[in-house]
Amino acid sequence: MGKFTVLNHPLIQHKLTIIRKKDTGTNEFRQVVGEIAGLMVYEITRDLPLKDVEIETPIGKTVQKELAGKKLTVVPILRAGLGMVDGVLQMIPSAKVGHIGMYRDEETLKPHEYFFKMPPDIQDRECIIVDPMLATGGSANMAIGALKKHGAKSIRLVVLVAAPDGVKAVQEQNPDVDIYAAAEDEKLMPNGYIFPGLGDAGDRLFGTK
Repeated sequence: MGKFTVLNHPLIQHKLTIIRKKDTGTNEFRQVVGEIAGLMVYEITRDLPLKDVEIETPIGKTVQKELAGKKLTVVPILRAGLGMVDGVLQMIPSAKVGHIGMYRDEETLKPHEYFFKMPPDIQDRECIIVDPMLATGGSANMAIGALKKHGAKSIRLVVLVAAPDGVKAVQEQNPDVDIYAAAEDEKLMPNGYIFPGLGDAGDRLFGTK
């Protein structure tokens, strides 16, 4: 089964508290979400493989390290996942960006896919799905399924806040996918929101609340 990791770095926890506050405005919310995403991807990429390369500095030749293995693709689940992309790209500017568009039926809480666009070599890439909330797990599982359908073999899921229900759902349906969160919250409420959560991430990111 894929591992579930809560990143307890003090900076991540401090910034998460900022975006939980209901009086945090759109500009600050958007900025801090990006900062958290950057800190999270820094933490979760510690296991990326390295290789030796010979380079020449202004002083002379030397053997140093550079990234080896699969190239990275960050995959935001639209629209809220977009708020995390810039923070990831600041850490990994060479990463490609794919997009998966979904909307949630407010009555059934079931996700529906409406857009999918990835780099053509997705099967050879490490995919990092980003979405602020992991609530029921429906959107995450649908996104993972779509990537696998198109040949992706290496997938990680990165969220800000996770509900136990969502973690369980993803682990049961996609046991090969590791999940990383800034926090595991108390519960999922009947209306599909996470408690204590941070509200509707998409509305707060884009000022549509």
